[in-house]
Amino acid sequence: QQQLVESGGGLEQPGRSLRLSCVASGFTLRMFGIGWFRQGPGKEREGVSCIASAGISDTYIDSVKGRFTISRDDAKNTVYLEMNNLKPEDTGVYYCARRRATGVYMAHRFCAQDVGSYDIWGQGTQVTVSS
Repeated sequence: QQQLVESGGGLEQPGRSLRLSCVASGFTLRMFGIGWFRQGPGKEREGVSCIASAGISDTYIDSVKGRFTISRDDAKNTVYLEMNNLKPEDTGVYYCARRRATGVYMAHRFCAQDVGSYDIWGQGTQVTVSS
């Protein structure tokens, strides 16, 4: 079965760091773009970052640029999200997700920001940023 499992969340003070991991099983991770999303209490799920196959490109929403770094280690079937200088507004459940194959050739190798462009989701890991 095709699965993604997130880990690494927790409680951290503003200005500190956390590193999230997303481990894939049941498919070849290196062939897919992988996105990180988050959902705060009472908020819509939003795309945070995405990394394309082979790390050829990546994307970030403006609010995390310069603070978060996405990376991948395909030999370990894992994608990471390094979160530095955390802010309270970073609080939420963080999900990783696999890009959906479409009628566009090799589209799943690349990035997108919208929820509908992803087909396999992890269960999420809670990140709480508070003093």
